[in-house]
Amino acid sequence: MGERLTWEEIKEKYPDKWVGLSQIDWEDAANVRSAVVSYTDKSSYELWKMRKSGEDVFGIYTTPDNVCPLGFSLELA
Repeated sequence: MGERLTWEEIKEKYPDKWVGLSQIDWEDAANVRSAVVSYTDKSSYELWKMRKSGEDVFGIYTTPDNVCPLGFSLELA
């Protein structure tokens, strides 16, 4: 950890995991081009709490776009 990786490299190196990213280079408003992986052993809730307390970390799940991580639900109207 600590090195800058592209989003594709992050997904390959940390499959199906929540990662905490910092120093993010955004491709656009919703897509990461590259970032530094700061955390891999935290839950989404832990990463959210860290962000809320002011730590510069963005939590995201590395699973393919068509799969939801465990504990995540989609509410259909």
